[in-house]
Amino acid sequence: MDTQAETRDIVLIGGGIMSATLGVLLQELEPTWRIRVLERLDALAEESSGPWNNAGTGHSALCELNYTPAKPDGTIEIAKAVQVNEQFQVSRQLWSFLVENGRIPDASAFIRTTPHMSFVWGEANVAYLKARHEALKDHPLFAGLEFSDDPAQIKQWAPLLLEGRTGNEPIAATYHAAGTDVDFGALTRVLTDNLLAKGATVEFGADVSDVHKTNDGTWHVQGRGREGRFHYTADFVFVGAGGRALPLLQKSRIREIQGFGGFPVSGEFLRTDKPELVDRHMAKVYGKAAVGAPPMSVPHLDTRVVGGRSYLMFGPYAGWSPKFLKRGSWLDLFRSIRPHNLRPMLKTAVHNVPLTMYLIQQVLASASKKFKDLLDFYPDAQQGDWEKITAGQRVQVIRPDGTLQFGTEVITSREGIAGLLGASPGASTATPIMLEVLERCFADRWADWQPTLTTMIPSFGTSLAADPAQAVATMTRTAGALGIVAPPSNVHA
Repeated sequence: MDTQAETRDIVLIGGGIMSATLGVLLQELEPTWRIRVLERLDALAEESSGPWNNAGTGHSALCELNYTPAKPDGTIEIAKAVQVNEQFQVSRQLWSFLVENGRIPDASAFIRTTPHMSFVWGEANVAYLKARHEALKDHPLFAGLEFSDDPAQIKQWAPLLLEGRTGNEPIAATYHAAGTDVDFGALTRVLTDNLLAKGATVEFGADVSDVHKTNDGTWHVQGRGREGRFHYTADFVFVGAGGRALPLLQKSRIREIQGFGGFPVSGEFLRTDKPELVDRHMAKVYGKAAVGAPPMSVPHLDTRVVGGRSYLMFGPYAGWSPKFLKRGSWLDLFRSIRPHNLRPMLKTAVHNVPLTMYLIQQVLASASKKFKDLLDFYPDAQQGDWEKITAGQRVQVIRPDGTLQFGTEVITSREGIAGLLGASPGASTATPIMLEVLERCFADRWADWQPTLTTMIPSFGTSLAADPAQAVATMTRTAGALGIVAPPSNVHA
């Protein structure tokens, strides 16, 4: 028998956006393969993919200043911003394909237009934002990005930012009308519905405790479910279990996980649903991170729509817990320590003292002190209008060289297992990340999959950044399919 045509058993551990995306891709590429999703909790997307456990920003670097650092000479480095934007366009193309082919009946269930803004104050920051706008405005992926240091114009974009402001300090903002708000929990459920409709199975309450290779070359996945112990064999396993990915990959004993560790960081937000506030702020507004703060702590005042209801959310406030998941164990961090990652973890601790001090300050900060951060964005805010919510846990990657990495790390093995460590920009770039998993883990099928992948993702294998006409055409087409605002058809000159 041609082994390339054999039916394979696929186990996806974790019921979040990563497993759902990988499952949908695999079903399109190999309709006969059997897919099983194992979710520890009683519902999908209850951890990192849940709408209140992330900011819901369709990360395209339109407003996130940490993707565009200033060089020593004052010029702006845009390479990371371009990369993140292009990755998000890949995700949008997959979603559009599913909408256009009737697999997603209504994209408004998970995505809607929400302008993206950057907002700064102080002469140095205003100069930086102006330079950033100059560096991005002519790029095809950022067409339509506007800049203003006029308070009247900024007030028109986002009234709350100006209410109560004295006018004694210079301010500036950029604005992009084609930003989005994405409910990745709803998207996960939509994608998983597609999996189920085409024959996949999802098992809830399935707490995986061990993953190991058997003598016949397959993988053995075991744990405890609602009906007692379970044992599954699989030709390929993907561990998309958020904070559980590191310990499960460690149990697999693949050499690629050697030396990796994790550093958990939690977060909190302030939230309000007061109509007179929500109705006067329709944007995601990002500022600059405090000195010494990790990139994931960039402050932002966001419009969120969850379950058809509108909110404003401000944060994040960094916190710390040894748990690797919001519903994890207090022993998670300590259980993840192995002889092979002890040295990198100690090295990380020594080289990240400022981060440790920042986290301590955040944990010890009073409610009134945290509220003052919101006043920088919305000076007239009243503390009684806002409630505190706890966001999801993020396990930042500690690399074998002792580097603390604020991003995602794809772990793959030729033995038929893969997993994802880390966080931001995470969900927005799920599709390109899962394409990377497929290319690494299915080299025997990769060439044969190219036509199908190009059908799903027309820009596959090309660079939108290098082709302005294709970039505009792609963004316009996906905007139409998803029912969101398209950027200007002409590149800003």
